[in-house]
Amino acid sequence: MNTQPEAEPKKATPIDEFVAHQKRALDETGKAIEALLPPEFVKHTKEAQKEFVAGFKVLADTFIDEMEKVAKKVESQGKSDEDDKPSTTGKTKVKVQVE
Repeated sequence: MNTQPEAEPKKATPIDEFVAHQKRALDETGKAIEALLPPEFVKHTKEAQKEFVAGFKVLADTFIDEMEKVAKKVESQGKSDEDDKPSTTGKTKVKVQVE
């Protein structure tokens, strides 16, 4: 049994109410336009949207995979470059004159 008092629902601000009305208006407008279109057109349009999104998912996944490959390559090159560089600290000191 829950002994904590329930939180009161947050009262909607005028802006929240405005946004809610605009969302409902947009939904109803979409339904009105869809009602004017032939059912086959609506069906094919929805399929086209799905394919469009699927295509971009493939593109994004490929981009991410390629970027990960490049990052690994750069990391491995960075490690080998560090091994090839001469030490910046050591027994030998060099005096440098600055003008």
